[in-house]
Amino acid sequence: MENARSPQITQLLVEWSNGNRSALDNMMPLVEDELRRLAHRYMSRERAGHTLQTTALVNEAYLRLIDQKNVNWQNRAHFFAIAAKMMRRILVDYARQKKYAKRGGGAIHVSLTKANAVSNERSAEVMALDEALSELEIIDSSQARVVELRFFGGLTINETAHAMGISIDMVKREWSTAKAWLHREMSNNPNGKG
Repeated sequence: MENARSPQITQLLVEWSNGNRSALDNMMPLVEDELRRLAHRYMSRERAGHTLQTTALVNEAYLRLIDQKNVNWQNRAHFFAIAAKMMRRILVDYARQKKYAKRGGGAIHVSLTKANAVSNERSAEVMALDEALSELEIIDSSQARVVELRFFGGLTINETAHAMGISIDMVKREWSTAKAWLHREMSNNPNGKG
C-alpha cells in the first residue's frame, strides 16, 4: 500500500490536523483510489447481492473521516488504519440494521427463504468477527490493532510495524497469535453471542 505519494499525503494530513481545511480537499484525490480498493476488499468478503455497494461504503467512510476532530494524523498508514476501522464499523452497523429489520424492525418483509438464510448468515459472520475482535481488544489491544491494520486496513507487515512503532518480528508474532485466537473464537461461536 506504500506509494510514491506517501510523503505528500502525510504532509497534507499534518496540515489538515493543524486546521487547514483545504489540505483535506487536496488530499482526497490522492487517497480516493486506495479507499476504493480498501472498500472493494471489504465488499469482496460480503455475500453476493449485498445491497451496500463499494461506492456507498467509500462515501460513508469519507463523510465520517471529514467529521474527525482533534485527530493528530501521523502518516498515511495511520489515515488508512482509521479508514479501515470506519469501514468495519459501517459494515457491522449495516449488518446489525439488516438483522434488526429481519426481526420485524419496520422493514418490508420479503418471503424469499433462501435469500433470507444467506443474508442472515453473512450478517451473523460480520457481527461475530466484530464481537471476537472487540473481545481481543480487551485481552490484547496490540494484537487487535495488528488485525485491524493488516486485515481491515490492508497494510503490509512493514507498514503495520511502522504505524505501530514496533518491530517487524513483533508484528509477525502478534498477527500469527491474533489470527489463531480469532479463528478459535469464531469456530467456537460462529454466530456471536447476540
